[in-house]
Amino acid sequence: MNHPFERKSMNWVRGRETDPRYGSPPEERGVDLLLRRGLVVLDKPRGPTSHQVASWVKDILGIDKAGHHGTLDPNTTGVLPIALGNSVRLLDITLSEGKEYAALMHLHSDVASGPVGGVLKDFQGEIYQMVPVRSAVKRELRTRRIHYMKLLERDGQDLLLLIGCESGTYIRTLIHDMGEVLGVGAHMAELRRTRSGRLEAKDAVTLQELRDAWTIYREDGDESLIRKVIRPAEELVTHLRAIVLLDSAVDAVCHGAPVGIPGLSGIDADIEKGEIISVMTLKGELVGIAEADMSGMDMLHRRTGQAAHIMRVAMDPGTYPRAWKTRKAPGQ
Repeated sequence: MNHPFERKSMNWVRGRETDPRYGSPPEERGVDLLLRRGLVVLDKPRGPTSHQVASWVKDILGIDKAGHHGTLDPNTTGVLPIALGNSVRLLDITLSEGKEYAALMHLHSDVASGPVGGVLKDFQGEIYQMVPVRSAVKRELRTRRIHYMKLLERDGQDLLLLIGCESGTYIRTLIHDMGEVLGVGAHMAELRRTRSGRLEAKDAVTLQELRDAWTIYREDGDESLIRKVIRPAEELVTHLRAIVLLDSAVDAVCHGAPVGIPGLSGIDADIEKGEIISVMTLKGELVGIAEADMSGMDMLHRRTGQAAHIMRVAMDPGTYPRAWKTRKAPGQ
């Protein structure tokens, strides 16, 4: 079977054949496996907490584990990725992805267009933010990056903004601070997350759509809708550079072994030492998340050595056959 995993910067250093008897491409994953290694891109409604929504998803699907990716306040709507089963292990590493929001900013007094445009421009780039009092994290001054901020519409003192920002940016605080600079004050009237990493609002489904798709699958055996609603967990790591394992190296890594140079089939040459990377199979399955112990160029030019060490394992041991030996203790 020819491998389907392609990236422009991937360099292939040895065997690209993979045994079709083991594992499966993410898009061919059965529903039962999707429940253990899947993702629901939910359109969070106004009212419940992110934790409550994740709990409802778990109840609808009848699974033991589900966790949300990036907390949204109760009154905030929009893209809330929900990891299922073993995919929950990936959340603390993949939470650093950038976010996009549509925010309604209400000015407390009228301001001319010129000063408003100036403030929107001034608040792009690296900014300082004080963590809000009610935040779950330690209250301190920290920096966050605003990638872009666009004025989509204006109706008097109401400004509809599109904001692309670093994960962990407090939009309510951002709008308050801009109001202070304008000298009139402002508050956030509404907020909707339109993108989390590469997952966009157009990909999101409602809780009702999830329930309907699951009911049709359970009662009629029709997988067409539920397979559109539950997506492969690999979508959580598409922003990471990657290395690709030979089939023979997969099970050792699933048991927590470091990734050795001889076990690599493909290497992203742009990887930097210390970078967080994804470890993939030749079928495009996520084996785990690792930290690179050398650069991609070093991986390409060395025949031995430790390329990376595993931080999180995503694949169940035994998915691929064991091809490694256990070292015997002295005297055995």
